[in-house]
Amino acid sequence: AASRRAKMAAAEGRVVGAAPAGYTALAVKFGERQRSPHCLLVKEHQVREGAGTAHPPRRTLFVLNVPPYCSPDSLSRLFARCGRVQSVDVGDKPGPGERKEKLKSKFFDRKPVTGFQVAYVVFRKPAGVKAAKALSREGPLLISTESHPVKTGISKWIASYAASVVDQEELKAEVDAYMQDYDKKIAEEEAKAAKEEGIPDEEGWVKVTRKGRKPGLPRTEAANLRVLEREKQKRARKELLNFYAWQHRETKREHIAQLRKKFEEDKQRIALMRAQRKFRPY
Repeated sequence: AASRRAKMAAAEGRVVGAAPAGYTALAVKFGERQRSPHCLLVKEHQVREGAGTAHPPRRTLFVLNVPPYCSPDSLSRLFARCGRVQSVDVGDKPGPGERKEKLKSKFFDRKPVTGFQVAYVVFRKPAGVKAAKALSREGPLLISTESHPVKTGISKWIASYAASVVDQEELKAEVDAYMQDYDKKIAEEEAKAAKEEGIPDEEGWVKVTRKGRKPGLPRTEAANLRVLEREKQKRARKELLNFYAWQHRETKREHIAQLRKKFEEDKQRIALMRAQRKFRPY
C-alpha cells in the first residue's frame, strides 16, 4: 500500500509539473476533499505594441484550462495573494487585446458556461504576474473554501432558477433607458446631417440625403421581396440568350420538336371531335 501511494504521488507530481513550453502549471483543487489536483496553465500575456489597452503587457496573466465552476470572482480571490487584481476577463477562447464594448444588459447578454475557458488576470503592478507564476512551488490552491464556497448541486440549481426569473420592473427600466439612448443617438445623427446638408466638402462634393419632398420610406419584408424580384427579372432580361451558335441550333431544334408535338396533339383532338359528331341512328 505504501509503494502504491508513493507511485500515485509521483504520478500526481508529474502531471502537475508538466506544462507546455512557456507556461507554468499551477495546481488547484475544487475543495479540500478532492484528491487529484487540476492544472491551470499560466504565463505572462504578451501583445504587440499598440494592440490595445484592455490587457496591458507585464501586468496581465494569461490563464488556460480554467474549469467551468471557476468564476472570475474565484480567480480574483486565488490570485489576490499575489497582488491587487484590477480585472478578470473570462472567455471561450483567446481573443484580441482590444477590449470590445461591453453591453451592460443583465437580461439579454447572459451566456451559459459550457466548457473549459481562458482568462486574463490584470494586476495593478507587474510584480503580481511574477508572484502568480511562483505559486507553482506551493501546494494546491482551493477554489471553494468555507468563507467563499462555490455553489454546486441543488443549491446551484436553485440559484440558477432564481436568476432566470425576470424582474419586470427592472427589465422595463432597462428597456426604457436603452430606447432613450437610441432616440438621443438618432436625434444627434439627424441634427448632424441637417447641419451638413448642402455644404460641399473639401473636394467640392455635396452630400445628397433622402430627406426632401419625398423622403425614403422604411422597407418592410414584403417590400424587400418585391425589390429583389424586380432585380432578378431585370438581370434575367439582360442575360445573353443564344450567344453561341450551338445554343441557337438547340433552341431551333427544341422549337421544332414542340411544334411537332403540338401538331400530333391537334390531329388526335380533331379525330376525336369527328368521331363524336358522326351520325348513329341505331
